[in-house]
Amino acid sequence: MTTPEPSPMTSPAETTAETGADTLVRRAKPRVQKEIIATLARAIASGRFPPHSNLPRENDLCAEFGVSRTVIREALKVLESKGLVRGRPRVGTTVRDKEDWNLLDPDIVDWMGTGFLDPALLMSILEARRAIEPAAAALAATRATTQEIADLDHAWQRMAGAVDDEAFTEADVAFHTVLLKASHNRVFAQFSGLIHAAMQRALGASNRSVANHEEALRVHHWLVEALRLRDEPGARQAVNAILDLAERDLRAAAAAES
Repeated sequence: MTTPEPSPMTSPAETTAETGADTLVRRAKPRVQKEIIATLARAIASGRFPPHSNLPRENDLCAEFGVSRTVIREALKVLESKGLVRGRPRVGTTVRDKEDWNLLDPDIVDWMGTGFLDPALLMSILEARRAIEPAAAALAATRATTQEIADLDHAWQRMAGAVDDEAFTEADVAFHTVLLKASHNRVFAQFSGLIHAAMQRALGASNRSVANHEEALRVHHWLVEALRLRDEPGARQAVNAILDLAERDLRAAAAAES
């Protein structure tokens, strides 16, 4: 007897392999609103519901998840607030173009999964960093406190001592977060919080594409030393070298995927 395929609306968390058997056992449908939101969002991000298509009717979603219309409506409101869908009377809930999504929202980064590693999107993040980080580094060369430079050095040491790509990326993100805050520019500091989840994915993609991190460690240490010496031009040059390396590695990762 053939085991039925899980429902397209079912998230990976809703199925589990039965011990000692090849069959899949479906778990109870999600009752928590957060799970419903995530399941719908992942169905959209995966292309199950492409742009300009309609989600199932509220009544159908109620039946799918076993919840009231109020719960479904609240879930759809959250998705609408993040730019994924638009609800219109007599039309229903329509999926919006990906360009309308709030792609820096940590929830959306999570829901997109590997779909976030789209080369064009990763390059857009890199372009934003090119516009901001060199200026932030130049400001940090004159404004960073002794403690902030020590924090930057500590993040670099964590990078140097990382035992795997995940630990290296975590320390790398911390390094750039400290740098932006050390500029003492309030907008740049806010940018670090806004782009944190996206930058973690972007840095993870570039860090995984290389056999070792020796070059990255060298240019990041160059930046630490430039800040210690209060060398503004040197700080700019070091950040540009970091970003050039990131672009090279992202292009290598994209080529490997194609």
